[in-house]
This record gives sequence, structure tokens and C-alpha cells, in this order.
Amino acid sequence: MFSDLRKVLESYLGRREVADIYRAYLFGEQVHAGQTRRSGEPYISHPLEVARLLAEMHLDAKGIMAALLHDVIEDTPTAKDQIAKSFGEEVAQLVDGVSKLTQIQFQSQAEAQAENFRKMLMAMAHDIRVILIKLADRLHNMRTLGAMPPEKRRRIARETLEIYAPIANRLGMNRLRLELEDLGFAWLYPMRCRILAEAVKRARGNRKEFVHTVETSINRRLRQEGLGGRVIGREKHLYGIYLKMHNKHLSFSEVFDVYAFRIIVDKVDTSYRVLGVVHNLYKPVPGRFKDYIAIPKANGYQSLHTTLFSPYGVPIEVQIRTDDMDRFAEAGIAAHWLYKSGDHTGSAAHARALDWLRGLLELQRSAGNSLEFLEHVKIDLFPDEVYVFTPKGKILELPRGATAVDFAYAVHTDVGNTCVAVKINRHLMPLRTPLLNGQTVEIMTASGARPNPAWLNFVVTGKARANIRHYLKNLQRQEAVELGRRLLDKALDAFALPINTLPPARVAGLLEEFHLKSLDDLLDDIGLGNRMAPIVARQLAPALEEAAAGAPAGSFRARPLSIKGNEGMVVSLAKCCRPIPGDPILGFVSAGRGIVIHVQSCKNVAEFRHRPEKWVEVQWDAESDGEFPVEVRVDVTNQRGVLATVAAAIAEMGSNIENVGMEERDGMTSTLMFTITARDRRHLARIMRRVRAIKLVMRIARVRG
Repeated sequence: MFSDLRKVLESYLGRREVADIYRAYLFGEQVHAGQTRRSGEPYISHPLEVARLLAEMHLDAKGIMAALLHDVIEDTPTAKDQIAKSFGEEVAQLVDGVSKLTQIQFQSQAEAQAENFRKMLMAMAHDIRVILIKLADRLHNMRTLGAMPPEKRRRIARETLEIYAPIANRLGMNRLRLELEDLGFAWLYPMRCRILAEAVKRARGNRKEFVHTVETSINRRLRQEGLGGRVIGREKHLYGIYLKMHNKHLSFSEVFDVYAFRIIVDKVDTSYRVLGVVHNLYKPVPGRFKDYIAIPKANGYQSLHTTLFSPYGVPIEVQIRTDDMDRFAEAGIAAHWLYKSGDHTGSAAHARALDWLRGLLELQRSAGNSLEFLEHVKIDLFPDEVYVFTPKGKILELPRGATAVDFAYAVHTDVGNTCVAVKINRHLMPLRTPLLNGQTVEIMTASGARPNPAWLNFVVTGKARANIRHYLKNLQRQEAVELGRRLLDKALDAFALPINTLPPARVAGLLEEFHLKSLDDLLDDIGLGNRMAPIVARQLAPALEEAAAGAPAGSFRARPLSIKGNEGMVVSLAKCCRPIPGDPILGFVSAGRGIVIHVQSCKNVAEFRHRPEKWVEVQWDAESDGEFPVEVRVDVTNQRGVLATVAAAIAEMGSNIENVGMEERDGMTSTLMFTITARDRRHLARIMRRVRAIKLVMRIARVRG
């Protein structure tokens, strides 16, 4: 079984290295003895094929040894230490990097997938050979997926299309990506794939004459101009055709009737001369030229792309690139090993890949958990790039649709966290503005500024999303800890025991009982409403429990807590009664939501009176600002334009309309239900007086819970 692999290995490795690889093969054969694949083949046939795929990329000896042993930790009793002892620490680390976490019980398949993916990417960031082994492993599994049950086939195919094919694309491994995509498409949507394949087969015969005519015309013109080059007609792969039809709502003929050609030349300057020749031969389609030689894609891909009008009215897509660029376009980072002599293309690709992987490490530090991390990585795996400039002329590459905030985080996390405005081509623009190719972007920052939660509605890069969420989570914790400190301090007033005089031993004992690490963790729990401050206070001051127990229920009263309506997630306004500044209010400590503010007359206040330990007295801050949602009901006489008239009156008083509904009561009258914003009760009263003055308005009233 090893003989086919040996032939490939001997073409680029020394005798001693091949002997070491053979030793790894024998070890793998021994520990996998008795194991078979679903197809019935001996299990060792799988790692052997994975190793052969990597040997064709000329991967080094340690990488091939790891490929032969890649399932040993996961599927046999063999430990990582045993591999390190027999084959060295480097091989053991590679094998561990591609092994799943089998010892941990996860709550769901999605969580297990995300945590394993996170582990693999972290290993890959330290050694890129990890992902090469994993991609070869996935390719062979996809080629032999037919033996799996249908549900598992679909799950693996979807995972391949969503994660592994995009990673291959991100690393420039075009040939491997295309096969993964077509196999994933075939297993996930077998009927669609079969119908599309038959349509391509039928249409192919009609294309040969046209392709030959165009190839001949281009070759003739190149010879006339004294330029060399190979012209190759190429066909779109099945999954690429399907995606264009699906995403752009095109028919098969609209996608397949675009003919594609590649022209391979010897030097970069020849590429541009050939571009001039084909533009003279056929008219270029305006706005369809892309220079990926001057500005390479994120994965290092370089080529000139142009679209031409053919004499038959059929569009022609042409790619022009050098031999080196063509080799890299097919092999990607594998070119680092495959073309070591003379050509630096592979090394440049390797460096770009490492830059991307270092970015993943930063993303991992900001993500809250594995599922969130996987979500961010998936976003970054589908880049359709836009290229913009910093004021100093540096080019930054972002996904299409990226905004000024995405740009700010791409420059530096601190720039993103403190950005307040942006100039695009020297004009002030909103931070949510999508960026376009060639724009110069200047970010303005301010010390003390912080991320706005609303940014999450429009940023598109994983880095921006992860850092905004990370900052807001930390901010929420700081606010929760501060609120918890105030609540506990007030609760301890009943025992005349300030929080800073608590006996350390008593605090440590309570933290151990609650399985918490620090006093801040306890205060965080109190601030979020997961623990009641009066109960914690009694546990911290046991000597005074009797006195506290003797007090009548509900006698505990904290001094009023000043609030603002926009204090974030630890102070929120009840939706049942929608309080606004000026309303008499009470605070209810709710698990997971902190203090929820209710109007004192709210019906829910009456229902919860039997739980006095959860109520705190609160008051509006004298400088409360912002706008607060209020529901109002307006009864009107039916007449054309009445809704517009009422809405205009509300807007005239400086209020925004967040929601509106209309219900016809009879032929003569209707009820309008508005959710509007008001700064306080006085502002609301002015709005209601203005609406009441409209002749068609019969009655207006505030809706309360």
C-alpha cells in the first residue's frame, strides 16, 4: 500500500526522510489494525491517501508523518506523548492540532463543531501545515462520502461549503477549493447538481466552435504584435454556476453563455501589453476591468480581469497573468513547498496566510465563546474585496459593504473603539457609510469615546463585531459591578456595616459557598439581579441576623437611587408602563436584567407588593436626558389625510414616531395607536395639547400598563 506514496516522496525527499515516513506508516498501520472505514476498506487507507495528496504538494517530511498519524490520537488509545517520544514534538503538535476534542461533553453538535474548529485554527495559527493536513483529510472524506448515512452526508457537505472550501479559497488553493465545492454541492443538493451537470453537458457541444474562433483570433493578434502567450478556453465549475444563478437570480443560459479565457504570459509588463491587444481586438465592457496585479486579492491572487464584447454579442471574460501567478492561483500557500526554487510567489502567499492567521488569534481573544468565534470567522471567509486608502497612502483591503467603522477597526482596535467621525475623500460622512474602491478614509477619534451598540447593525467584518461586543460586555460588567456595590452598600445600612469594613474571612467564605472567584463577581451577580442584595447582606453579617429577622417585612428601605434612562443593560425601563422622567417610579430587581423601572401606578407593582425585598426606591436624575418611548391613543373622525395631519403635529413638537397603527371603529371614527418619543412628562403634555388642538381629533390619551 505504501509503494504509490513512496514513488511521490522519492521525487523530492531524501532517503532518510522517506525512511522516517515509512516508520510512521508502520506505526499507524499497527495502531489502526482491525479498524475499517464505512466502505469496508482498512482504515489505514485513509491516512495513506491524505499523505499522498500532501506529497503531491511537496509537503515536508514532518508534515507527511503527521498526515499518516492524523487520526491516531482521536481514534486509538495512543496519547500525544507517545507520538512525541517516537517521532518528535513537532509531529505530535501537528497531530494534536487536527485532532478533535473527544474528552469534553458538549451541549450540542454546533458547540462541538465550533470548539473543535477554534482549536484547529489556533493550532493552524502556530503552524500552517495543520490546515493543509485538515484540507487534504476533508478532500479524501468528501471523495468517499457515499458510504455515510444521508443525514451525516448533508451535515459534512454543508460544513465543507461553509468552512473548508472558503478556507482553501482564503489560502489561495484554487484547485482544491473547486473540488471541495463541487463535491459539497453534489452531496448537499444531489438533484440540483445532476440537472445542472446534464445542462452543461448538452450546452458544451454548441460552444466548441465559438471557443476555437476566439482562441484563434487572440493568438493571431498576439503573434502580429510580437507577443508570446498561451490562450486557454476555460469552463465555469458546477458550484460556481449554481451560486451565480442562485445569488443573482439568473437563468442557466445567462450564466453559462459567458465565455471565459485565460492568457498566460512570461512577464508582468507583457500582461499589460496583452491587455491593450485584446482591448483593440474586442471592445471592453465599461467598469468591468480589475487590476489584481497592482493590488492583489486578500489571498495573494494576482491577475488582470477584463470583460469584452465579442463580435457575436456574447460577453467574453479574460484573465491575463504570468506563469508564476498562474501556478500560485492553483496551489496557493502550497506553492511555498511546491515551488521552492527560484520563485518567491509561494513564500509571499505563505506570509499573507500567516498575517491572516495572526488576525484570527486576535479575533479569538475578543470572541466570547466558540460559537461567536466561528460566526466571526465565517464572515471573514467570504471577502469580496474593496480597496481604500489611509491619509498616508497605505492600502487597506476590506470586504465589500464594509463601513468607516470596519475601516477604523482594521487600522487598530483602539482607533475603532474611540472613533467619532470620518472624512471620506475629505468630506465628513456618517460612520455607517459603506466604502467604495479608491476612496481615502480618515478616521477622527476622541479620548473618552466608546463603541456604540448600534454599530453592530451595520459593521461587516468579524474583527469589528468581535471587538465591539468584547468592549460592551466589559462595559456592562463594570456598570453591573458598580450597581451591585451600591445596592449591597444600601442593604448593609440596615446592619450599620459599610461594605469596606466587611471581615475578609467572611467575604472569602461566602465567595467559596457561591463558587465565585472575587468580590467583583458577587457584585456583578447582584447588579444583574441574579442575587438579592438584602439576602447577601444578611449572609455577610450573620451576627446581626436576629435583629434583621425581627424587623417587620418590608421595613428595609434604601436611600433613593438616582438613575438615568439610558444607563444600559443594568437599568432598564418596564415595557408594560413605559415610564418617562417626571413619572413617580419604583425599581424592581429582576434576575438577568438588573433594576427594572416601573411607574408606581403600574398594575404589575400591585402584583409584586408581596415581594418587598426585590423593590428599591429610585428617582429620576435631575439631569436625565434622552428620549423615551410612550404609547398614545388618538380617536379621530374619519377623513382623508387625518393620519398625516396627526403625524405632522407630533413631529412639529420635536417627537419621533417609532410605530403607528390604525383601527377603524365604525364608518365615522378610527383609533390611531402611536409609539412616540418624549423627553419627559412636560414634553409629552405639550405634544398631547398640540394634537388635541386638531379639529378632527376627538380624544388623545396616554396608554399605560
